Amino acid sequence: MSKRALITGITGQDGSYLAEFLLEMGYEVFGLVRRTSMYTFERIRHIQDRIQLIPGDMSDQTSLHNALMLAKPEEVYNLAAQSFVQTSWHQAVFTGDVTALGVTRLLDAIRAVNPEIRFYQASSSEMFGKVQAVPQREDTPFYPRSPYGVAKVYGHWITVNYRESYGLHASSGILFNHESPRRGLEFVTRKVTHHAAAIKLGILKDLRIGNLDAQRDWGFAGDYVEAMWAMMQQEAPSDFVVATGVTHSVQRLCELAFGAVGLDWQQYTQQDERFMRPAEVDLLIGDASRAKQLLGWEPKVSFEQLIELMVAADLERLRAEHHL
Repeated sequence: MSKRALITGITGQDGSYLAEFLLEMGYEVFGLVRRTSMYTFERIRHIQDRIQLIPGDMSDQTSLHNALMLAKPEEVYNLAAQSFVQTSWHQAVFTGDVTALGVTRLLDAIRAVNPEIRFYQASSSEMFGKVQAVPQREDTPFYPRSPYGVAKVYGHWITVNYRESYGLHASSGILFNHESPRRGLEFVTRKVTHHAAAIKLGILKDLRIGNLDAQRDWGFAGDYVEAMWAMMQQEAPSDFVVATGVTHSVQRLCELAFGAVGLDWQQYTQQDERFMRPAEVDLLIGDASRAKQLLGWEPKVSFEQLIELMVAADLERLRAEHHL
């Protein structure tokens, strides 16, 4: 009998890679999708005939309960969130409702429907925020610097509480920044690779960007979903940092992306105050040695390979869109 998994946030970057991976592993895959006037299925269109989509909403407890009853999963991966940090400043209450309280609703539904279901919570390196130690590990104190980071801290601790209070197999992956050609244009990596490709093709003239000095630990999303699955296969639930352990600045990101199309980033890039955060997170770098030791997980795609991959995908996409 094949295992059954329910993924919230299946239409997002991570959800689409995770769905692909689980299908390859022989799972029956179900995805929770929010009812909107426009469905955005582009990331899962190539596998849509192999997965089953269930309508539901992280702010509606009844729909989560019903989704669990329909899917009857052995594993639930909670990837749904308002996940753009910049937007969380403008929609702080909504971010809290979905990204924080949504986790409680889902855990409570699991407890009511079937406490044997294994649960994965997508925690975030943004929880570390104003970092208290470098590099950041599972026991590094949190100091979030955005409504998104605060909401993720709540989601993380409520997962720990349900694990310890009710004996649920509930694990959190504290994932550092992970990117791919499927990343939304609002995220800095994709914004940069898209602009580099568009400037090369003569579609755009320049790139306006925020803090060039901010440093992040960037990896490939396709690698990171394998760590999520590995956590769910452990006998005992736990929390794991998932990261490359290597940090790069936004400036380095620009150098690589523009270099991939033979351009000098400095000629096309301008800093813009509008893209500065009210409270900046300057340096995030993770120590994933525990994941390596217990899960056998290591990243396969380097930062340089990732940016080349993203620029190539953006060039191909833009050429098709503009008939170039």
